[in-house]
Amino acid sequence: MTALSEIYNSRIIDLAAQIPRAVRLTAPQATASAHSKLCGSTIAVDLRLEAGRVVEFGQLVKACLLGQAAASVMGREIVGSTPEELRSVGTAMRRMLKEGGEPPTGRWADLAVLQPVKDHKARHASTLLVFEAVERALAEIESHATATA
Repeated sequence: MTALSEIYNSRIIDLAAQIPRAVRLTAPQATASAHSKLCGSTIAVDLRLEAGRVVEFGQLVKACLLGQAAASVMGREIVGSTPEELRSVGTAMRRMLKEGGEPPTGRWADLAVLQPVKDHKARHASTLLVFEAVERALAEIESHATATA
């Protein structure tokens, strides 16, 4: 088992210190948030899609270093992503943490730095907050599209 002190390495700290797109959008298509009752972390996201891809993203991150690191990678990589890609990354993160699966690859490969969190179940929720919030925002956009079709 990875010691908790080993999780908070310099790469996690670097990612947490540089969270891209840490501003709220003025006219999002959807806004969603996720909250961890265990640690009190919260991440709120704003999202805009055009032609099936993310064109704008904003986030308010009030989370621990693990949630901040995940939000940092999300903020850096989300623009240009499809909803399917984002759901796939979220699924890969859940598998990595809960089932010992492989970390995301490609442009999402920096999320592998969070792999040691798998040994600390109490930290899973805060690590996954940004993925939950993004998936809720995507569902909101899709629900509006279905309602107006």
